[in-house]
Amino acid sequence: MTVQSEAQLEAALVTRLEGKGWVPVKLAGEADLWANLRAQLGVHNDTSFTVSEFARIRNHLEKGNPFEKAQTLRDRFHLTRDDGSSFYVQFFNAEHWCRNQYQVATQIAVTGSRANRYDVTLLVNGLPLCQVELKRRGGDLKQAFNQINRYHQDSYRAAGGIFQFVQIFVISNGVDTRYYANNRHQSYEQTFAWAGIDNKPINRLDAFADIFLEKCQLSKMIAKYVVLHQSDKVMMVLRSYQYYAAEAILDRVAHHKGNGYVWHTTGSGKTLTSFKAAQNLMALPKVEKVVFVVDRADLDDQTVREFNAFKEDSVDQTDNTRVLVDRLTDPTVRLVITTIQKLNKATSPGRYAGPMEAIKDGRVVFIFDECHRSQFGETHRRIVDFFPRAQMFGFTGTPILADNAIGRRTTKDLFGDQLHTYVITDAIRDRNVLRFSVEYMGVEPPKPEETGDKDEDRRRKKLADRLHASSAFFDHPDRIDAVTDWIIANHDTKTRGRQFGAIMAVSSVDALIRYYEAFEAKRQAGRHDLKIATIFTYAANPESAEADGMLPEEDFPDSVAPQDTPKRDKLVEFVALYNQTYGTNESVTDGKGFYTYYRALAKRVKARDRKPFDPEQGVDILLVVNMFLTGFDARTVNTLYVDKNLRWHGLIQAFSRTNRILSAEKSQGNIVCFRDLKDNTDEAIALFADKNAREVILIGSYEEHLTRHAEAVKALLEITPDADAVDDLTDEEQQAAFVKAFRDVIRVNNVLASFAEFRPEDLTLPAQEFEDFKSKYLDLSQRPKPPGEGDPSPGGLDEIDFELELLRRDDINVAYILALLTSLRAAEKGGKNSRKSREMRRRIFELLLSEVQLRDKRELIEAFIDRQMPMLGPEDDVRAAFAAFWSEERAKAFAKLIADEKLDPTGFQRLTQEMVLTGKPPAHDAVVAIMTVKPGILARKAAIARVIGGIEALMATFDDGVGELDGE
Repeated sequence: MTVQSEAQLEAALVTRLEGKGWVPVKLAGEADLWANLRAQLGVHNDTSFTVSEFARIRNHLEKGNPFEKAQTLRDRFHLTRDDGSSFYVQFFNAEHWCRNQYQVATQIAVTGSRANRYDVTLLVNGLPLCQVELKRRGGDLKQAFNQINRYHQDSYRAAGGIFQFVQIFVISNGVDTRYYANNRHQSYEQTFAWAGIDNKPINRLDAFADIFLEKCQLSKMIAKYVVLHQSDKVMMVLRSYQYYAAEAILDRVAHHKGNGYVWHTTGSGKTLTSFKAAQNLMALPKVEKVVFVVDRADLDDQTVREFNAFKEDSVDQTDNTRVLVDRLTDPTVRLVITTIQKLNKATSPGRYAGPMEAIKDGRVVFIFDECHRSQFGETHRRIVDFFPRAQMFGFTGTPILADNAIGRRTTKDLFGDQLHTYVITDAIRDRNVLRFSVEYMGVEPPKPEETGDKDEDRRRKKLADRLHASSAFFDHPDRIDAVTDWIIANHDTKTRGRQFGAIMAVSSVDALIRYYEAFEAKRQAGRHDLKIATIFTYAANPESAEADGMLPEEDFPDSVAPQDTPKRDKLVEFVALYNQTYGTNESVTDGKGFYTYYRALAKRVKARDRKPFDPEQGVDILLVVNMFLTGFDARTVNTLYVDKNLRWHGLIQAFSRTNRILSAEKSQGNIVCFRDLKDNTDEAIALFADKNAREVILIGSYEEHLTRHAEAVKALLEITPDADAVDDLTDEEQQAAFVKAFRDVIRVNNVLASFAEFRPEDLTLPAQEFEDFKSKYLDLSQRPKPPGEGDPSPGGLDEIDFELELLRRDDINVAYILALLTSLRAAEKGGKNSRKSREMRRRIFELLLSEVQLRDKRELIEAFIDRQMPMLGPEDDVRAAFAAFWSEERAKAFAKLIADEKLDPTGFQRLTQEMVLTGKPPAHDAVVAIMTVKPGILARKAAIARVIGGIEALMATFDDGVGELDGE
């Protein structure tokens, strides 16, 4: 049977869209796009625009990046018409989203730095707001994602940047379909499948088009569920389960149907969902006030920025309850973001009772983030009694159910109906969160003193199994010393060379102090260079309540009681070391300073999430008791070390700090338990998913993955018995089969390498054979693409994503090669043809061929080896010679770009420095400003793209993956 081609898939999609009301239009290129936009905007605004009027509109639309254009789309443009009158041009009707003009076009050709044709474009009022990139049936879907990324680089800035108005991308091979917002900095792992209200994915393109690409539904998604993320200046789009939850809350409030709660698993984006729910409720005229309630510990910088961006000064960050009361009673303030602590004070009898009378009978909607929190049960009745007409909605990833209520009211008792459910098994299936790798490390506490008991092993086991074993048992200095040694030895393995960060959860403040001091003593002794940071409340804390599974609240201290002084002094000491490490001036001697430090620490733990990241400013391990184990999200945290008893909600909450989706390199969340939590883990999975979900949520043992590795290697060797056999694969489908088979080996390798027990000798494929295959794999990934347009050959290499990020090793950089060259120099003193020197030279050239990050530097390094090293005298320093060579070659390369593109050298230097600082391409105007010969209008965009591409390529060669060239 003939496989449906990409062209056939495209034709079938367009036919289906036409049946849904999309009007087909033929647009060959840039001129047609703008002419069509002029006509469509005229129809939408019930007018027509003259040539000069539209020129002013076009000038307005061409400004800005995709995020700024998203804001332009939602605003009206004040146009002074040719007759002097004023007119406000609407680009998109977001309030009545079905009242827009809808067109579908195919194969629009746009030329930037390269010529591209876009598969299917959906235009709303003439603006391309959704683009669909297709691959033939069976093709690798990730290649469609990569294709769109190439469009970002090659041509989206061309044609006046009109395609930067795209809000949503859709990628499909007919069988699998995913969507995502126009944010070029996200990975393929952050694309989504649409699903029904039952969370069943709708993968096939025809069914997806019927639902998601229906013109009113797509407009609704753009109008209501594309979020402009103000802090990062990017667009986000809600996933299907977030959409259903927000819609359910809106329906409840619009029809006054009572309360409800949303059970969305930890890590699935509850804060974004609740943010959109609050935003939607603001549009209802009958709602007087929307109050978004968080715990004070969760009111971090990101929450503040997001809500303040929605409504200026909507977040009250003060500790003054009077400020909250003023906002609640001010009729002009419709959105209030506050903490549960202050809401509790405001509704308590006493000083605020009089002022609060003005709002108590108002139509107020409360949205509680993380409503599983223990203190909410104590506060709930007071709020309900105070606001008799209020509606209350809660979000939780770990609800209180009948099985784990343990004497307390359930979430259903507090909020009523469950409005939508999305449990952890749903999220893992949809690849919205990662699975967990749970390892139990048998670091034994010291043996008890000899008592004459002959059954010592039985007695010790009985003692170890007690949940409430004495602190002397678990917190013995010898045991803590052994645990810290294990972490120091294995941390880089767990975090891929500190590419990720970690959290360590311990049982008590006393244990935390012992652990911190153990890490610090070993650091001062030169045993490690890990950056350890900590925070804890020095007021008396309740015991970790394993019985009910809740992580106790650790409220921020307002004052220091005399009995708290010793622990407070320890925290002050640890914060002084923090200040010394990071050059800061934090203080925790009062409640305000404590909160400031908490927020600064949260930001630093998240520092890896944003690029560029300075490792000297990050935290490697955050040491806590209960803080940061609920509600805290850092995508680049991948490991949790556990030395405390966890159960039910607390266990799932803590584990879920590690399983945020990021990239292919983050294949799972790593959990390392220094206590036996296996039964508790199984119970929690059964409670919050189902009793058969263990294999879905946990990735399996080291031995199971070794078996998978052996199976993957067997499949590889059936295609190519050795690396040389790859050269015999002349047919592109055979080459593609090899690539897929070796990619499977790489994926399993990536998981295996995260286990503490991993040993390279356990692998079925020896290291040297793996390197040989990898070299061939990289050769195929970089082979020149054939000229011409049209569909790639079915089953060919163009349809495969090579996932090269899994092969990147940041420690194998230019500095590493330089160290080998220094060793080679020493080896050659025994003769250039000695066995040792020949072996070292071979190793260097193998690395240049096999390491992804060295390939674009290979010619330069080889030139130094062949031309410069033979000229060095016996006393010459290889490092100094190489650093001088590298600097000279870099200067020559940049000088050539300046000369070729006729750029001002001073302006060029300033521009490149700005790129290094921001990690982003420069604005087009900034590039034009440094051109000494300004190109014409038609040639300008291509010239800008050449300059930006040239700078990025040179930085990739000379600056990225280099390391310290002049260090020891």
